[in-house]
Amino acid sequence: MAAPSVVLARVRPLRIGVIGPWSGAYIGGGRQFDAGMAIWLGAHNQQIAGRPVELLRRDVPVSAPDMARRLALDLVENERVDLLTGLHFSSNAYAVAAVATQAKVPTVIMNAASSGITARSPYTVRVSFTIAQVTLPLARWALKEGLREVCTVTADYASGVDAETAFVSGITAGGGNVGAMLRVPLATQDYTAYMLRLRELKPQAVFFFLPSGQMPAGFLRAWRDRGMADTGIRLLSTGDATDDHYLQNIGELAEGLVTSHHYSYAHESPENRRFVAAFETEYGSHLRPGYFAVAAHDAFAALDLAMASPSMRGGGSPEKLIDAFRGLKLESPRGPIEIDAYTRDIVQTVYIRRTERRDGRWINREFERFEKVRDPAL
Repeated sequence: MAAPSVVLARVRPLRIGVIGPWSGAYIGGGRQFDAGMAIWLGAHNQQIAGRPVELLRRDVPVSAPDMARRLALDLVENERVDLLTGLHFSSNAYAVAAVATQAKVPTVIMNAASSGITARSPYTVRVSFTIAQVTLPLARWALKEGLREVCTVTADYASGVDAETAFVSGITAGGGNVGAMLRVPLATQDYTAYMLRLRELKPQAVFFFLPSGQMPAGFLRAWRDRGMADTGIRLLSTGDATDDHYLQNIGELAEGLVTSHHYSYAHESPENRRFVAAFETEYGSHLRPGYFAVAAHDAFAALDLAMASPSMRGGGSPEKLIDAFRGLKLESPRGPIEIDAYTRDIVQTVYIRRTERRDGRWINREFERFEKVRDPAL
């Protein structure tokens, strides 16, 4: 009988192409992808469904569909990967979806959050979230709180439009009124004109969506410096504004901010306590898990379950693997998640949170939840 090491050597590695940002302004996303994947693999003997894993990373630091498509083609045609994953930006995910369809390569989305992505390719599965999915519950919560006169401020790109559409539709469906929908060019640094307009309109609440990173911090700083909190206007946002990855650095700007999202570092569950403990053991206190990391972790957890399903015994086609994802359920550090059998998109709990300081650390404390939320755009 062969020694276990010899048997393992005969198992063909699972080659996974990971496309994400490992340079530039969004490098934090790539690091979170890496950390989430590493935590899952470290707890599972560096294997998925009994196969050793080989990761082939490709750096796409910004929204660059042509670059993402070219690198995906290289991974598929020259590197012969079994799977594509990662994908920070929706524009890049749309480009890669075309490659996945042509090459019949399963693709698991770890972040890109535009509603239409899984519809672009029958080989695409999403384990992250959609902007509309996490935004609509916030509109419903706002109405319940009596916030019926609102304005919106959103980044002028696809995900910003998704956020605006979801929030406005939720407010108006409940009988509320939207006084103004202001769109902000990407990379905006000066929010003075927007603050003046909001002060003039003086709604009960302002909902804002800006992509995770520098823009939310700039907006929150302008809100503080312009004395907007003194006007009595309530400020609401999605969790992109208080990403756990950098919350410790901007917490004072976001104190009291109500947000909606699908994961918080402070989520109370045995699964999340184990996840956070493993993170702290591996990375210390300098790298806190955020929603990028939990999606990367869950991508491998879902892939492991799908590949180990009865229909995949003895190997299987890409179509069989995608079918194995349909209806798949697991208990994530974020809570229970499911892959919708029809859309191949994520179904999950969306939490309403408040930014607070606990034991000297800034957290997103969850205080209300909406369960089994699907993307309302599908």
